[in-house]
Amino acid sequence: MIKGLYAVTPDEQNTDVLLAKVEAALRGGINVLQYRNKHADHKLQTQQARAILPLCRQYQVPFIINDSIKLCLTLDADGVHLGADDGNLAEARVRLGAGKILGASCYNRMDLALAAAEAGADYAAFGACFASGTKPNALAAPLSLFTQARQSIDIPLVAIGGINLGNAAQAIEAGANAIAVVGALFNPAGEAGQSVEATARQFSQILSTYQ
Repeated sequence: MIKGLYAVTPDEQNTDVLLAKVEAALRGGINVLQYRNKHADHKLQTQQARAILPLCRQYQVPFIINDSIKLCLTLDADGVHLGADDGNLAEARVRLGAGKILGASCYNRMDLALAAAEAGADYAAFGACFASGTKPNALAAPLSLFTQARQSIDIPLVAIGGINLGNAAQAIEAGANAIAVVGALFNPAGEAGQSVEATARQFSQILSTYQ
């Protein structure tokens, strides 16, 4: 089940820096890791994802690939996350098989979440829940969506967008099963890996009160 602290990697070109941050987050207790690097070409994405996979295996954390079913299957990662323009979810479910995780971005639209559940997605993500530095132009998704979705959707719900230590609890209280975090986790205080680990632990402590 998708729950707790869902880490999404930053757009880091330096693989060594990225791996150090990822391992720090894993030590800090993240529950899920999604590899996303919008600034990397396919070759670098493959190299980075291939390097991250054994770390996730070591810490027994599900490893999800953003956008690319092909890369997920090539590496035998644990799943894939798709946006509305990244392909048909029902077809993706068939390609992935029953053993892989399929997540869907639903933005601020309940209809997309309902369709995702119907198509066999394992979780639906709403966002941006708060003002996002990673995606400043993202559509705003009110927290009331989670309360509403709980009445009709039986799959886990993920909150994303502008989530930090100060507002994470609000998303969980509204009905989210997990919070997806990028900048507030991976860039809390510069490049220090210990800062990433400490921040992950702080997030985990907040979330533990709701589990």
